[in-house]
Amino acid sequence: MIVYEFKAVINKQQTMAIEEAIRTTQFIRNKCLRFWMDNQKIKPYDLNKYTAVLAKEFEFADKLNSMARQAAAERVAFAIKRFFDNCKAKIPGKKGYPQFQKNNRSVEYKTCGWKLSQDRKYITFTDKCSIGKVKLKGTYDLHFYQLKQIKRVRIVRRADGYYIQFCIDAERNLDLQPTGKTIGIDVGLNHFYKDNEGNQVENPRYLRKSEKAIIRLQRRVSKKQKGSSNRKKAIKRLRKKHLKVSLQRKDHAVKLARCVVRNSDFVAYEDLKVRNMVRNSKLAKSINDASWSLFTSWLSYFSRVFGKVVVAVPPQYTSQNCSNCGETVKKSLSVRTHICKCGCVLDRDENAARNILAKGLKLAGYLTYPGEQGNDNALGENPLYLTLETRLSKGTH
Repeated sequence: MIVYEFKAVINKQQTMAIEEAIRTTQFIRNKCLRFWMDNQKIKPYDLNKYTAVLAKEFEFADKLNSMARQAAAERVAFAIKRFFDNCKAKIPGKKGYPQFQKNNRSVEYKTCGWKLSQDRKYITFTDKCSIGKVKLKGTYDLHFYQLKQIKRVRIVRRADGYYIQFCIDAERNLDLQPTGKTIGIDVGLNHFYKDNEGNQVENPRYLRKSEKAIIRLQRRVSKKQKGSSNRKKAIKRLRKKHLKVSLQRKDHAVKLARCVVRNSDFVAYEDLKVRNMVRNSKLAKSINDASWSLFTSWLSYFSRVFGKVVVAVPPQYTSQNCSNCGETVKKSLSVRTHICKCGCVLDRDENAARNILAKGLKLAGYLTYPGEQGNDNALGENPLYLTLETRLSKGTH
């Protein structure tokens, strides 16, 4: 599935119509959630049928396209399924019980309720919400795909306006020649990451760089009278600043993950529990600013696009164990150099990256970990890993 996004060029009347459609979507979603709470043995198909009942009962709900109402019900079904999956998997902490939505920002259409112009630069929404014809501003060309491949169309509200997203049923597979390179990545706060060869990428710290501007905008919001138009304008400027920071993080994560996966055949990274790590009040802001989860999720995505191997490794003892002999060398966070009695002296993060790579290769079945029997291909003795190259060439990863 490929998602193309365009900026929507609309007038004031269309803005009001889109907002009404978004509120209707939120209303239907919350009604379906309440219906499930009162009848927990129902199936997802029953939620779809309930949207038709809501359309007959409420006149404003009938204005929204029938498939858009079903898409709102599917959001509830997905939240319910995720909750039960987390319960079955016995995930520690909160399981994500479905909650009522208070600030919905999107409305989703399926295969009807909209119509593209012949030049694919305009889209017309044909339901009773009266959104009408919307100009699409962007660089993507929708002529490459047939109309039947467009499975979903979303209208998304952001701080800087409204966007139209097209979900296209198309596979994005790019075949690349094997490079014979393997990489282990240790993410951190001093540097965004350091690999097993000592190469490092600096942490951009977008939130820290914009913190003064954000504080100034927050102060302006607090000085405005509640409910006034000036306060709304100040809030909008603050939202735009936060949106810019989030877009900068995404752009950095996407470009960096793409570069890492393209230039390597095998990538191993730490499977960090960021949700637990941000409980540290002294490091929470820096951890969130680093956006490790965003980076690793894009690593997994590009591994499917380019047909490469990406493995998540448990982070336990990757910093404490020696990458050369496997001996445990305990050290605090303030100690940045790994010194082992076997003579191995490395930067702490580089040592961890080597351990992550070795663990990843072991999990994938390519290598034995340092210190174990049968360690003929230990880390650092055969950098090409012939078994890995063979499997990649045969496509058996």
